[in-house]
Amino acid sequence: MPDEKLLIQPSTLWESVKKQTSHALECGALLSIPTEFEFIEQDGIKFLVRILSNLARKDTAKKKSPGVEFNPFLPYEEDLFVTDISDTHVCILNKFNVVDYHLLIITRAFEQQESLLTLADFTAMWACLDGIDGLVFYNAGKNAGASQRHKHLQLVPLPLTNSGTKTPIEPLLASAKFQDTIATIPGLPFVHAFAKLNPTWVESPLSGAKATLEIYHNLLQAVNLGAIDGDRQSGAYNLLATREWMLIVPRSQEHFQSISVNSLGFAGALLVKNKSEMQILKHQAPMNILKNVAKLIDK
Repeated sequence: MPDEKLLIQPSTLWESVKKQTSHALECGALLSIPTEFEFIEQDGIKFLVRILSNLARKDTAKKKSPGVEFNPFLPYEEDLFVTDISDTHVCILNKFNVVDYHLLIITRAFEQQESLLTLADFTAMWACLDGIDGLVFYNAGKNAGASQRHKHLQLVPLPLTNSGTKTPIEPLLASAKFQDTIATIPGLPFVHAFAKLNPTWVESPLSGAKATLEIYHNLLQAVNLGAIDGDRQSGAYNLLATREWMLIVPRSQEHFQSISVNSLGFAGALLVKNKSEMQILKHQAPMNILKNVAKLIDK
C-alpha cells in the first residue's frame, strides 16, 4: 500500500474539536447523554463507573428507522465533522457522547467493523494522537460492544478521571511481565496481551503505523486471534491504545446480565443504565464482570 497523504493539522486538532463541539451543541446535532459517576475500588483499582441520567435521546433516535439498518457514517452529519485525517479517514464527534470530546475515527468508504485494522487505520490513529493525548479504542465486533457495522476507531481525551492516573487500570500496567515484546499483566484475570508503544511515533504517523501494525498482529497471535477470509477477524476483541501502550482482550460475550461492556471497561471505566445495574456491579465487583465477558485463562 502506498504511503497515505495526511490532511489533518495535529497542532490545531484540539481547538477544532472544542469549536465543533460548541457548534454541534448549539445546533442540536450533538446529543450528549448526561451521567453521574462514582469510583468503585477493587484490588487497588479505582474503577470509574458512570450511571446514565437519561437514555431517552439515543432510544428515540434509534426508533426513527425501525427494522432498517441505518449507517450514520454514510453520510456523516456535517455538523459533527471535525477534520479530514487522510484520503481514507475522517474525524467526527460521537453524536451520543457520554465522555466530553469523544471522537470517532471513521473510514470514508464502508468497511466492516469486524475486519482487521490496517496500516491506514493506525496512520489515522497516530495522526490524531499527535494532536490529542488520548485513549484510542476499537470494539471489534458485536460481542465486543460494537453498535455500528461501519469501521470506526474511537478516541477519548486523557486523563479519564482526575484521580491522578490517566486510566484507572494504570497501576496494574507497571507489573507487566514481558516475553520478548509481548506481555501479560498479573492483575488481569482473563486472556489478554499487552505491548509498549513509542510515544515519539506521533511525530511520524506513517512510520509509527507500520511499527504498530506489526505489534497489533503479534498481539492478536498471542491471544489466538487471526484472520479468516483474508482480512476478517476470527473472533471478537477489544483493543485499547495510548501513545505508550496497546492492550488486546478477546471477548466471549457483550453483556454481563444486562450490563454492556465495551473497550472502556478494560481501561477501568464502566457504564450502567440505572441504579439496579449499579447494584449488580457493586455486588459482583467490576473485575469479576470483566472476567465474565472476556475469555478465561487456561489453567
